Amino acid sequence: MKTYPTNQIKNLVLLGNAGSGKTTLAESILFEGGIIDRRGDISSKNTVSDYNLIEHENESSIYSTVLYTEYNDKKINFIDVPGSDDFVGGTIAALHIADTAILLINAQNGIEVGTEIHNRWIEKFEKPTIIVINQLDHDKANYDKALEMINERFRGKIAIVQYPVNAGPGFDSIVDLIKMKLYKYPADGGKPQILDIPESESQRASELKALLIEKAAENDESLMELFFENETLTEDEMRKGIASGLLNRGMYPVFCVSGKKNMGVGRFLEFISNVAPTPEQAPVPKDVSGKEIICDPKGPAAIFIFKTTIESHIGEVNYFKVMSGEISESMDLINSRTSNKERLSQIFATAGKNRVKLAKMVAGDIGSTVKLKATKNNDTLTTKGDIRFVNIPFPEPKYRTAIKAVSESDDEKLGEALTRLHDEDPTLIIEYSKELKQIILYGQGEYHLNIVKWHLDHVFKIETAYLAPKIPYRETITKTAQADYRHKKQSGGSGQFGEVHMLIEPFIEGTPEPATFKANGKEMKLSLRGKEEHELPWGGKLVYYNCIVGGSIDARFMPAILKGIMEKMETGPLTGSYARDIRVFVYDGKMHPVDSNEISFRLAGRNAFSQAFKIAGPKILEPIYLVEVLVPGDRMGDVMSDLQGRRAIVQGMSSERGFEKIIAKVPLAEMNKYSTALSSITSGRAIYSMKYLEYAQVPGEVQEALLKAYDDESEDE
Repeated sequence: MKTYPTNQIKNLVLLGNAGSGKTTLAESILFEGGIIDRRGDISSKNTVSDYNLIEHENESSIYSTVLYTEYNDKKINFIDVPGSDDFVGGTIAALHIADTAILLINAQNGIEVGTEIHNRWIEKFEKPTIIVINQLDHDKANYDKALEMINERFRGKIAIVQYPVNAGPGFDSIVDLIKMKLYKYPADGGKPQILDIPESESQRASELKALLIEKAAENDESLMELFFENETLTEDEMRKGIASGLLNRGMYPVFCVSGKKNMGVGRFLEFISNVAPTPEQAPVPKDVSGKEIICDPKGPAAIFIFKTTIESHIGEVNYFKVMSGEISESMDLINSRTSNKERLSQIFATAGKNRVKLAKMVAGDIGSTVKLKATKNNDTLTTKGDIRFVNIPFPEPKYRTAIKAVSESDDEKLGEALTRLHDEDPTLIIEYSKELKQIILYGQGEYHLNIVKWHLDHVFKIETAYLAPKIPYRETITKTAQADYRHKKQSGGSGQFGEVHMLIEPFIEGTPEPATFKANGKEMKLSLRGKEEHELPWGGKLVYYNCIVGGSIDARFMPAILKGIMEKMETGPLTGSYARDIRVFVYDGKMHPVDSNEISFRLAGRNAFSQAFKIAGPKILEPIYLVEVLVPGDRMGDVMSDLQGRRAIVQGMSSERGFEKIIAKVPLAEMNKYSTALSSITSGRAIYSMKYLEYAQVPGEVQEALLKAYDDESEDE
């Protein structure tokens, strides 16, 4: 395989709802370019893209797959990504490095929730977009309805380049408005006849071509002048206008294909090779310092790692885009994160699990390498280590579960396996929670974490169990309280003695420091002699005041009292959860000239704090998340009812491009398995996202239930 220059490279990502036919279209693209000589299909489990055993079992894409084809003396790199939102990490990584998005629309269903999800990411990355209506040969294909939905979603930007003559079971013909020809395919697909447009389609084709010419002219001032002068554009001028419109996202060209029967795919690739932007035409990326790094083969060598897989008999495979310069086999580069040297022992062009060895690759190309020592996703390798590209912006997790190895002897193996899985999929987050005494897995949905479980069972051979994750509750107080505690211990020789008197009250940001207090029916005036403000690792604050007068407690024991208080805040008096947002005023106490020491005052401070806490209107706080649900209008009522049953407080509702959007504050405790429930309620047509918002007090009945559960658990221990 030859080394393609930057201006002969095209980088695409295939996007669309699950079932829109991305993997099947990928087979036809590979076939048209001669990379394969026979097209596979999903049911036969022999597609180039879905090559993992778990994908064969599920008959759907779970991983993004890097592919390439050669067409019209161009190298077309493309990435087939999963349609399920549970595996959105692959979609985002692909969009991060691709130059053009190909958005597949299922001709049976038009715009679906998955279409909307992927298009939101397209808009976030501001990628030029080509729309392909696929599965036009299906019994239920409805081109006109699908086009109506596309027009509604992409109002004002649609440019019809092709339309089908006979969508449905007999589909075999496409009118192409650039060529102004009819492409008629054999019944089973293949090379088309290129015919004149029949009289029955002449008027429609002419009207649509006029609209296409007008849209092409709108995107280039010089073309607009030609259009006004000649009232038309030549074929080359149309291509130029479409290319400009595509690049500035002012135009979304629409194509028609049957990926399954390989109809329209060759013509689509011809358009890609002629019109889609090359890497040097795409917006210039910046490094973390904000410096633009031009995609120039003569620039400094720099590659960005956007995907990592671990394959049996090979080990770690790193997929990269050459961002600048050129790279060659056996080249040494510096990892700008670690400053360590890495050698590119081999470089490959990749189509699924098939790799073609290359001697050299230039700026803009996509490839893979093996046997890097310590390079991960988001790393940059450069000649000098002075460039580092911005990380891929992976989304917040939406689903969590606890996991444990069935056999304690597998604990270490489980940790290693989870680390490897995270290296492959950065949207899988592992937390070893000291607070909850659990390993918590975070992912994009239940399906996502079920795939993790499959790998642990079948690849790593570790028997594991998923458990309900505990909730990271917090404890706080709602009023002022006073307590004192004397710690006294005598057991021969030096004893222990420390007495501490303290006041505690809620800490609220911005409130003034008081001098007078009312506690236990008594009014007290304190002299504030010292103040320490501590940001707590688990959130919130502890403000610690020294109000000692007359030397009743020596200053050297004040840190020990604070240490005792912090110990109790780490295992709150109510349920053992972390305590937060409290002011503590130590105002009196007693010492013994011989028996007082740090441990005595640590224990006295700890117990005085615990006693005061229990009479200070203690409350349990729970984490609240801001949840956004995008749902079809006909399922709005069902979703609202379900949210209300989860103690949700709706913050707002709006309509958004054919969907209803609900924004609500929901306790994390009520979000367990929400992705499964939402899918069941809406038949998989809704999506949601969630983000931590705040801690808030639990309702009284919930607090009672939590206290009882904690007491029962303590008795069992």
